[in-house]
Amino acid sequence: MRRLLAAVLLAVTSVAAHAQYPSKPIRIVVPFPAGSATDVIARVLGGSVSAAVGQPVLVENKAGADGAIAATEVARAAPDGYTLLMATNSPMSAVPALRKTPPYDPVTDFTPITDVGRYTFFLIVHPDVPAKTVAELIAYARANPGKVNYATGNTTGIVSTAYFASQAGIEMVHVPYKGEPQALTDLVAGRVQMIIASAGTTVPLIRDGKLRALAVTLPRRSPLLPDVPTIGEAGMPQFSLTSWAGLFGPAKMPADVVERLNKEFAAAMSRPDVQAAMDKQAFVLSPSSSAALGVYVKEQMQSYRDVLRAAGVQPE
Repeated sequence: MRRLLAAVLLAVTSVAAHAQYPSKPIRIVVPFPAGSATDVIARVLGGSVSAAVGQPVLVENKAGADGAIAATEVARAAPDGYTLLMATNSPMSAVPALRKTPPYDPVTDFTPITDVGRYTFFLIVHPDVPAKTVAELIAYARANPGKVNYATGNTTGIVSTAYFASQAGIEMVHVPYKGEPQALTDLVAGRVQMIIASAGTTVPLIRDGKLRALAVTLPRRSPLLPDVPTIGEAGMPQFSLTSWAGLFGPAKMPADVVERLNKEFAAAMSRPDVQAAMDKQAFVLSPSSSAALGVYVKEQMQSYRDVLRAAGVQPE
């Protein structure tokens, strides 16, 4: 009888706690450095949600290991809705495809909350590279095998550039960085020659003439740089890779907390000021149900495995 009463009291207490959610600050862990596109997106959305729920939404940057450090921390956190992950395809699609023994399972170790959106990536070179088109870049790389250094700041850059090189039949030298800001610093300085990077961190540098964009990796041109052709228009219609972001929590989060978070983030994404901030990042918002994000994660894991196989990249 006492055990039964204790169980009832625990259930009532738990329900009451969830009903008051959130009653303290919420932490969003971002797998990339401050100043990266994902960091900006998390801070914009977090600020909007914070104003709506009356609690601070704090962003904490945990860069490194292709997002696996941040993802592992959140997977191990208490599933109470106070530790979340602004995940991208890096930790959720690429890490499982690139590693034989990933440190977590994107499907079973996390609770999907909502899809957030899609990134715009550009293929970019330093102005000293004698190429103003993708075809000219390929010709230059073929004539100088192993002499073109390409930077990466995330696994989208790693996978997409490996795929690009395999499709173009060229040899380049990979120089990895913990995030795009560091990679771009060296690209502007001319220490590396090429990168495939997100629009939010690169468009100002391109407009200032410090970098040159040869193509956008989406199937449509970006309104931020409408004169830059798509990768298909540039002669590689077979190139296809989606870069996305979604919000997750640890596995086994209470359904009512997931529902509250889904509602609040969807509301934030509908606000004109948030949409304007995302437009500056060339980031397309796509809120969804928790279930829809769960299905999408599975689809993208398979897509990345297919792309890596086509690029000849084997899990390590």
